[in-house]
Amino acid sequence: MIDYTIFSRGRTIPIHGRPLMMGIVNITPDSFFDGGRYLSVDRAVAQADALVEEGADILDLGAESTRPGAVPVGEQEEMDRLLPVLSEVVKRTAVPISVDTMKSRVARAALDAGASIINDVTAMRFDPEMASVIATYGAAVVLMHMQGMPATMQQAPRYDDVVSEVRDFFSERIAAAEQAGIVKSRIVLDPGFGFGKLQKHNVELLSQLPAFGGFGCPLLAGLSRKAFLGKILDKPVEGREWGTAAAVALAVDRGAAIIRVHDVASMKDVVRVAAAIRSAPLTLKQDHYA
Repeated sequence: MIDYTIFSRGRTIPIHGRPLMMGIVNITPDSFFDGGRYLSVDRAVAQADALVEEGADILDLGAESTRPGAVPVGEQEEMDRLLPVLSEVVKRTAVPISVDTMKSRVARAALDAGASIINDVTAMRFDPEMASVIATYGAAVVLMHMQGMPATMQQAPRYDDVVSEVRDFFSERIAAAEQAGIVKSRIVLDPGFGFGKLQKHNVELLSQLPAFGGFGCPLLAGLSRKAFLGKILDKPVEGREWGTAAAVALAVDRGAAIIRVHDVASMKDVVRVAAAIRSAPLTLKQDHYA
């Protein structure tokens, strides 16, 4: 059974029995699925409200796309997109808010505005001040594996052993976080599905997800409508909900503690069923198979 507690800024975020649902709000013109849909403050806030109503346990707000080939956004533009939405959302919900950013200045402003978690796709490697900001605020952090950077990460990803390399990466980044003053109870790990990985790498990581359970940190699985699912199914992003459901169910079975999705209502049902089956006792009685 999944049993973790994330500590962040004086609050506890318990994960017990079933994984938490992290609902995505992209405040961007160019995200791979919903880019431009929630670029206005009113629409972004309405989407956040809708995700909470559907059952989101955490909201993840992002104002810079990290899709393959994405063009970097400057700090000020990212904050201009993010902060008006974040400031309004924190007034409307008690749900913990994560902010998807790799920039320490943006992280600091987000934490000042009420965010609880920083979701850094570079695992605090891009900005040398990020670890210090997170430690100072006592915030939680998502450390994600990515080979390369979003603009170029899918051009030629290569691994000798993707599972071992991601595991070694987590070990190094956890040590760096702890050295900076971020205790392990504030750390979440994300294998980074679709970030500098080919279809075969993503499939292997999902299959071997339990290999990352030994760190004692909750695992986040961001599988929602990913390109590797589209390649398996030969479907565009709009047609990948059922493929996402299959991947989410497998991630839950393999120990994921947080599921990051665009479609909270439907995926929460998937998570509840998968978690119930995973937690059932496994008793193999010979007469059942006679």
